[in-house]
Amino acid sequence: MPTPFPFATRLPPWLAHTLRAQRGPVPWNAVLRGALAAAPLLVSVLADRPTAGVPAALGAMLAGINDRPGGRRASVARLGLPALAGSAGLLLGTLIAQAVGGGRSLVVLPLVFGVLGLVAGAISSTGTVASACGTQVLVTVVIGAGMPLPEPGPLRALLFLAGAGWLLLLRLVLPSPGGLRSGPYRLDGEREAVAAVYEAVSALLGAAGGPGARAGRSALSAALDQAQDALSGPRIRRYASSAAERRLHARYAAAFPLAEAATALAWAGNPLPARIVEGPRRLAEAVRAGGPCGPLSAPARTDAGLRALDEALLRAAAVFDSPAGTPPGGRGGRSGVSVLGRAWSAAGREYGLRVAVCCATSTLVAQLLHHEHWYWLPATTVFLVKPDLGPLASRVVCRAVGTVAGAALFGAVAALVSGPLPLVAAVALCGALLPVATRHFAVQTAVVTVLVLSLVLLGGEPPASWGRVVESLLACGTVLLVGHLPLPGRRGHTVRAALDTAVRAAHRYLGHVLDAPEDHARRGALRRDAYRSLAVARTAIDLSAAELPSVSRHSAGSDSVAGALEQLIDTTTACAVQLDRPAAGLPPAHAELLAAHVSELDRAWAAPAGRPARS
Repeated sequence: MPTPFPFATRLPPWLAHTLRAQRGPVPWNAVLRGALAAAPLLVSVLADRPTAGVPAALGAMLAGINDRPGGRRASVARLGLPALAGSAGLLLGTLIAQAVGGGRSLVVLPLVFGVLGLVAGAISSTGTVASACGTQVLVTVVIGAGMPLPEPGPLRALLFLAGAGWLLLLRLVLPSPGGLRSGPYRLDGEREAVAAVYEAVSALLGAAGGPGARAGRSALSAALDQAQDALSGPRIRRYASSAAERRLHARYAAAFPLAEAATALAWAGNPLPARIVEGPRRLAEAVRAGGPCGPLSAPARTDAGLRALDEALLRAAAVFDSPAGTPPGGRGGRSGVSVLGRAWSAAGREYGLRVAVCCATSTLVAQLLHHEHWYWLPATTVFLVKPDLGPLASRVVCRAVGTVAGAALFGAVAALVSGPLPLVAAVALCGALLPVATRHFAVQTAVVTVLVLSLVLLGGEPPASWGRVVESLLACGTVLLVGHLPLPGRRGHTVRAALDTAVRAAHRYLGHVLDAPEDHARRGALRRDAYRSLAVARTAIDLSAAELPSVSRHSAGSDSVAGALEQLIDTTTACAVQLDRPAAGLPPAHAELLAAHVSELDRAWAAPAGRPARS
């Protein structure tokens, strides 16, 4: 979770956000991969071809930024698809440079980069992997057009792909710490994600009736999302898989009824006996160990929530004690038409247009300056304009501070050492630091600055620490200006689109619970969709609230909509647990609360101050 410094609460939201950083244990396996990712660069230097290692190191660096915790097979898409996009971008950029020539281009390059920015920016708004693909395409197109390397375009693209592929291979092959002790190491990330779900269920049950219940429910929803993503990677065989994988999928599915019962008990607001939390905790230990769970303590069946918890524990125990589990069900995906439709939605057009203006403007300014590293300016704006790196003002401040710190550090080191091998060592060290540095954008910027400046020297270009600072400051100014321009349409599309999606998901969930409560599989899928959509909307609202006032005012009041939506989804879950006994029906108190929450959501959504502005 992002954690601010204590005094940050007294600062404006846009400034306080710059002090927030992710907390958590050091991912030592990712640190090792980051250091080993410099191996292709080392080989090229030892072979006296350092320029050939530069594209490979760039590919490894960009893949390292996307190397996040999760399942191994899910990382194939998370790292592989952006790498393919970056490789294509590098080749395209080289071809564009050959077509334009070596002189200044005040029309062609800004126009081409602007069109590419419009398309890539719109696609980037459709998801995390799409965002990484769009960013890598734009960055590598600019680098391919501007970085003077002797290798031809196709070779550059292959070297870039080889560098990213090397890191992906390390991700798939190297075991995680402790992974060999509890089963096939290829599933250790998935096992940890599923175990985290049961830990979150236990924590939510322990927080029931206390002030931490809401945070516990949000943590459970996040754990379910992460496990779903970890288990969504491709299989080697389409229609069959190993017994270990079937067992893991079955154990993940067995967590759904437990999560539903825990949410209903937390909604009721009554403290629970301490022994109740032990059952899900033992299930988490069994997931990590890869074995059966043994006997579980049963709660007293005094109300619907405890009865549902007891039945969920019994079903989970049966699944855990089964030798193989049941095979996983099919996984649906988004169609290409759906992705294209979301890309060209109001939110996609707004983001794409701002990326296009940033790319075109920064390229024009860079061409007017006409210096050796002109490509740094548009490449930097591409990173800065990404909204998933934080609010605009926050990432601009962090970028400026991080670039100055990184350039100063590199200048000091370069004054003490010389030769290619120390530069390779610097790249390896930066690769090792990158998995931890991604927790704060300023630290990540400092690490990437040292890495890029090292690659510049290895590529045969002159030292450029001061130029890097100037280019970054120019990019900060460009993105800050364009991010607040009154472009066609009105602001707040991203928040409105996220809330629209969440409201529709909540109503689908509610309708199914009232019409077909006996269909548990469909109910579980709709509940996951509702909570996941709510989490996305909350993230968009928090991001918008931390912008400068001129931007944040466009989504003012959205938090009240999200609050009403959260109450409705939680109450729907409690009603679903009650309706598991059809003869009893829905208690009048639950029906009244459900109607009240629906009315509250309608009022919050219709209020002029609460609803984000429409175009």
